[in-house]
Amino acid sequence: MDDQPDQTNSEAEPKRPLISSDLSTPIYGLFALGVLYTLYVAHQIVLPIILAVLTSLLLAPLVKKAYVKWHIPRMVSSLLLVLVVLAGIAGVGVAVAMPAIEWAEKAPQGISRLLVGESSFRQKIEKVTESAKEVEKSVEDISKEDEAEKPTTVVMQTESWRSKLMTKARNGIAGLALALALTYFLLVGGDRLIRNLVKQLPRTERKTALRITHDSQREIAQYLGVLGLSNFAVGLTTGLMCWAVGLPDPAVWGIVAALARFIPYLGVILTIALLAVVSAISLETLWMMAIAPLGYLALTTVVGFFIEPWIHGFRMAINPVVIFVSIFFWGWLWGPVGVLLAVPLMTVIQVVLKQIPKLRPIYRVIAR
Repeated sequence: MDDQPDQTNSEAEPKRPLISSDLSTPIYGLFALGVLYTLYVAHQIVLPIILAVLTSLLLAPLVKKAYVKWHIPRMVSSLLLVLVVLAGIAGVGVAVAMPAIEWAEKAPQGISRLLVGESSFRQKIEKVTESAKEVEKSVEDISKEDEAEKPTTVVMQTESWRSKLMTKARNGIAGLALALALTYFLLVGGDRLIRNLVKQLPRTERKTALRITHDSQREIAQYLGVLGLSNFAVGLTTGLMCWAVGLPDPAVWGIVAALARFIPYLGVILTIALLAVVSAISLETLWMMAIAPLGYLALTTVVGFFIEPWIHGFRMAINPVVIFVSIFFWGWLWGPVGVLLAVPLMTVIQVVLKQIPKLRPIYRVIAR
């Protein structure tokens, strides 16, 4: 009889959660740090996967339209689109590689001639250089006299920059091949994979998951398509403008102008500076030097502030502060590739935050 009240009290006690609320925040923080560390360490695997997902999101509507309208099998249309992307990348590489190497060799001389010229400042620099050579020669003479008294030192040569460049190029080609192969399989069987994943959810949540997936795919494809077409138009117009004023290798500057627009603000500023330097080195009159940089500035202003917002109506607009932070963050995490992927990744994140009701407050914070 004495044990009955204790039993009822024990049954009335509420069950405690496995993880208390006091520990949930530190655990989530450790989980976030673990994810960031994994993204940093496994970037050679993560980057091709992200590139493949973004490319498949961009090309998936074309594959679906070809299958529904013209009854072209997904395997055929996906293979053709992947080959087109590969041909475009190869064409851009061939068109840019040799002119970029030539400009890398000519740039220091041109910039020094532009900044110094034949002025007295240049003559002073030459005098300082000659005096430095004389001091270096006298120091070498003294060191030769002391070489017999000092023991011989052995210098180990480190890996040259050419071998490092070849290693990075080989890793980049391998990552690109992996990304293209994964893009093909995502285009062929991505919808089936999503349906199989949704089937594992409860019946009440399947429609919501499918709606979120389809809406996200549509909005991301629309945004990336608009951005790609507008950047292509800007690059083509810039290349024609450089050709009209007589700049060498106008195709290279058109490609640079198109790719730089994937990096908001910073890419445009860098392209304007490059066009100004190249124009000052290559052209004679001042008004001709100003055509390419000012024309590119006007073109990006019109496209960025009027045409693109009119097409997608600021639905994907992100706060400029968030854009700058994302550029620095992804650039620190993955280097130049991360800088190029910063805005597309923030677009994907914004779409996901917008579609999930629990995460919509975060979307309202980062939106413009």
